[in-house]
Amino acid sequence: MRLVSWNVNGIRACLNKGFLEWLAVEQPDVVCLQETRVHPKQLPPELADIVDYHATWVPAEKLGYSGVATLSRVPPDAITAGLDDPHFDAEGRTLITRHGDVTIVNGYFPNGQRDHARVPYKHAYYKRLLQVVQARRAAGEKVVVCGDLNTAHHEIDLKNWKANRKTTGFLNEERVWLDAFEAVGLSDAFRRLYPDAEDRYTWWSQRGDVRARNVGWRIDYHFVCDALWPRVKDAKIHDQVMGSDHCPIELVLAD
Repeated sequence: MRLVSWNVNGIRACLNKGFLEWLAVEQPDVVCLQETRVHPKQLPPELADIVDYHATWVPAEKLGYSGVATLSRVPPDAITAGLDDPHFDAEGRTLITRHGDVTIVNGYFPNGQRDHARVPYKHAYYKRLLQVVQARRAAGEKVVVCGDLNTAHHEIDLKNWKANRKTTGFLNEERVWLDAFEAVGLSDAFRRLYPDAEDRYTWWSQRGDVRARNVGWRIDYHFVCDALWPRVKDAKIHDQVMGSDHCPIELVLAD
């Protein structure tokens, strides 16, 4: 079972940069997209009816902003849009789907902004999402939380960590929330499998040639619950794939 997560930074823009060609070649079982920036009524025909995939789109109320979508080769057994909280759901940040005995939480976590104005909102989103995840785990569901979490967890997860200690995305109070995920038994799949892997990033600024020089951040994750961990086979970062300022990441599970 191959689960891919990708912040596409506008699905219509990514479409023009080879998204469908990538999908046809890779053919993952489930694809979680973030920052789609599209309402279903705005989808071009080739996205409205993607060959071989069932698609669920959760837009923000504001057109051209945020939004998530989950594509799967087999239709999900259950679909829940949002966190049952209008404070977050108006921004189209969360989609929860169940595929057999695996529940996938597809999240586009808020950006704290340069002036840190949205850091409190970001913290509140982390808290609410974790409440929902824990409730599902208590009900016996095996959960994967994936998406653009907009935070680099450790110094190894960004190139210039010393210069970014006061930058949102690497603030201590943001990193503490990823500690909280791990404290309740949600493992960062890539880092657990590859604890010493350096220079592995998932996002690069669009300014200058930073991607060519690999000056990036690892802010996209698959967090896997303890009950599902024995089935984890690999976690991959497809940093050679273009089309967005983020690259796809992949979690491979045994059936």
